[in-house]
Amino acid sequence: MPGNVTVTDVKVVNLRTVEHVGDLEPAWSPGRTMSFDIGGGSFTEVHTDAGITGIGPGMHPMLLDSVKQYLVGKSAFEVEQHAASLNYYVQNLHYQGVAGVDMALWDIIGKAANLPLYKLWGGVKDQVIPYASMVLLSTPEERAEMASSLCDEGWQAMKVRLHHETIAEDIRTIEVIRDVVGDDMTIMVDGNQAQSSGDWQPGVRWNFQRAYETAVELQDMNVFWLEEPLSRYDFDGLAELSSKVEMPIAGGENNPGLKEFVQICEQGVYGLLQPESMVMNGMTNLRKIGVLAELYGKQIVPHHGGGNIGVIAHMHLVASWRHAPFMELLNDPPIGSYKNKFSIMANAPEVDSDGFMPLPQGPGLGIDIDPDLILDD
Repeated sequence: MPGNVTVTDVKVVNLRTVEHVGDLEPAWSPGRTMSFDIGGGSFTEVHTDAGITGIGPGMHPMLLDSVKQYLVGKSAFEVEQHAASLNYYVQNLHYQGVAGVDMALWDIIGKAANLPLYKLWGGVKDQVIPYASMVLLSTPEERAEMASSLCDEGWQAMKVRLHHETIAEDIRTIEVIRDVVGDDMTIMVDGNQAQSSGDWQPGVRWNFQRAYETAVELQDMNVFWLEEPLSRYDFDGLAELSSKVEMPIAGGENNPGLKEFVQICEQGVYGLLQPESMVMNGMTNLRKIGVLAELYGKQIVPHHGGGNIGVIAHMHLVASWRHAPFMELLNDPPIGSYKNKFSIMANAPEVDSDGFMPLPQGPGLGIDIDPDLILDD
């Protein structure tokens, strides 16, 4: 490994859109649409004087000058200091912030060490189990059909969005899925009740009684976890719910602070933690939540990482953790197939017929951006 690698430039590189696949109305944002394309978007590049370039998810261009002012001329290896400083100097912009820079720095370190990140972080698993994370709040019949199709393809697990008008329709959704797949798939459920940092959000809202009754019913049907069944900062209610059921209550994707997760663990808010690197400004901070989870005897399954390069970074981290049983992968085909967001990569991993996703074996993140998609400056 080179003794020092100095950052010389940071860029945001735009990508060509090959095809617009379609739009879906995500369960967590009723009335709005989520676009799925082949290609498109952007990615972050961090260049060094050693000829090593790291990549990460796209950062908003308005942050570029502040990042360059801080980072250029500094060692790429000092990720802990950079994470702390960028948290201070640069606005935390969820999904378009400096998480892309932090991932690019780790990519540089892995490339300098000639190791994939999961090995650099001490991991031994060369494959992970992704779960198909649904996008739509759909009918019980359609979700059962989707579950059957995924099961036939080899998927081992799926997560269903459940916040219909009535508990009866929510429970029936899982009943008909179980009728189709039996115990051949692990089923998770997401209530999507913690999207807002305040006391309002669109769609059906759950109170404690609905959350509890839903949890008891799902637990009896061997659902693996119930995710975010109450508002984001109802720590008292979530802790009470967690204490009353054996099934893990999961959450944390929208919680940006390390201290929030300390409180979550100390108070017993969630039994399974789901931090998001694209909210927490990168992998350096996310790795700390992994240690915290282990100290408190909790499992950890990071949120989806934005759908492309962030997923690959999470994949390496999940492979390095002994207490991470799954990896979230947005996959609601055909429009919401994970392959659409992975299309920006020239060597993207794929879910195999046994439901595993093999780790990239190249150094760093181990993936490359398709050069045919890169737009000239």
